[in-house]
Amino acid sequence: MIGLKAVDLKKQKIDTLIVPVCEDKKIHDDRIINAIIKKALSLKEFEAEKGDELTLYDLKDLNTKRVIFAGLGKLKKIDPETLRAFCGAIVKRCIKVDLEVIWVAVPAAHKLKMEMPATVAALMEGACLGNHLFDKYKKEKKKKPLKQINFLVKPDALGKLRRITPKVSTICAGTILAREWISTPSNEKTPEQFTRSIVSQARKHGLKTRVLREKDLKLHKFGALLAVAAGSRSKPSMVILEHKHPNAQKTLALVGKGVTFDSGGLNIKTGGSMASMKSDMSGAAVVAATLITLARLKAKSHVIGAIPIVENMPSGKAIRPGDIVRSYAGKTIEIGNTDAEGRLILVDAMSYVVNKYKPQMMIDLATLTGACVVALGEKIAGVFTQDDELAKLIISSGNKTHERCWQMPMPDDYKELLKSDFADLNNMPSSRWGGAITAALFLSEFRGDTRWAHIDIAGPAYIKKGDAYCGPGGTGFGVRLLCDLIEQL
Repeated sequence: MIGLKAVDLKKQKIDTLIVPVCEDKKIHDDRIINAIIKKALSLKEFEAEKGDELTLYDLKDLNTKRVIFAGLGKLKKIDPETLRAFCGAIVKRCIKVDLEVIWVAVPAAHKLKMEMPATVAALMEGACLGNHLFDKYKKEKKKKPLKQINFLVKPDALGKLRRITPKVSTICAGTILAREWISTPSNEKTPEQFTRSIVSQARKHGLKTRVLREKDLKLHKFGALLAVAAGSRSKPSMVILEHKHPNAQKTLALVGKGVTFDSGGLNIKTGGSMASMKSDMSGAAVVAATLITLARLKAKSHVIGAIPIVENMPSGKAIRPGDIVRSYAGKTIEIGNTDAEGRLILVDAMSYVVNKYKPQMMIDLATLTGACVVALGEKIAGVFTQDDELAKLIISSGNKTHERCWQMPMPDDYKELLKSDFADLNNMPSSRWGGAITAALFLSEFRGDTRWAHIDIAGPAYIKKGDAYCGPGGTGFGVRLLCDLIEQL
């Protein structure tokens, strides 16, 4: 779907050529490209400001039907995300007018003050992610993804960049897989169905898989996880995925919250806040997709993915406020609110992973709290850890992939808010304030001595309105971040 090309623009027949243009500087080395840019800028309707577009047809000296010029704005503001967003947006525009193949002129990286691999990777990511359409439930499919997106570079760059195309394609495919899972409606994503889908994809790509069914969960006393699942007719599970390279020295565990639908339980949500709860398994989707991506990349790492999967529903069998459950770790938890369910399934999964696999590091991802969205908005995830070095690594990878994160505080005195008169902990704090912090502190009680971080993705996991390279629905936020992070560890 994407590829690198080095061709003679005077001879190569091209239907659609895309040329990114900087507002105040030349960013291309190619003489022909610069000549047609000069012609475009001579027209009053195109100033190359960010978002500007101009299409010219049948330009002299080019064997090209149309050239679309796209403004990037001023040079000092161009970064990898500018390129990613430009390419995603232009791909979407080309889909809208039913094009099939486009060619993108890659700017000279040194003029952007960037490295060439980073420049090409950002453009390719935007193209791959922007070319995704989630239309499986539409009878009439009015739009079609582009069949091919070629990136024009100089002949001497082809060899140096040859590894970028398969790597970007694989990581973006993982992101899109997570998106597809998240956007799938809950009636076709029960815990049983979601479990089967993950296992099928994982085995297809050679991952070692294990599934703990309801009988196994009861045998091993996953009391907190089973309590959340009690109100649903669907049966819970925990999927364990493992990618292990023979040269890996350390073990990383990823844990993802997999609530396929969250009604809130007996503390039922209001209609408006329940509407997008098919996405409450975003953490699970990201963890599963990341493990699959690592397997496809043959990453030199040892990673365990633990994915607890339940549905949180109200019924005569559902847990009640005031109930006390015993977690896998043996700690008792008073149920202050049945809608604080994500932390319950996560702590059982975390305790199990620490006990069985003894990882050197553990990261969990979850659409855990609305409080984190209040604090950071819908585009930034919260990172909670007392390990500042780990937080910096996560934030750095997030900045690189534009899956942005912000480190949040974890003050010890806030643990007082989780005290219970009758159990070791309450799953609901005694104060309505600082909910994202107290949720993270609750999780921290089950990490043992393992280096650990919690990433609350409640804001960026799902969008109602599409952006430059993502349509409405699941975003797959976290797959690219984790793949970059694991490469750095």
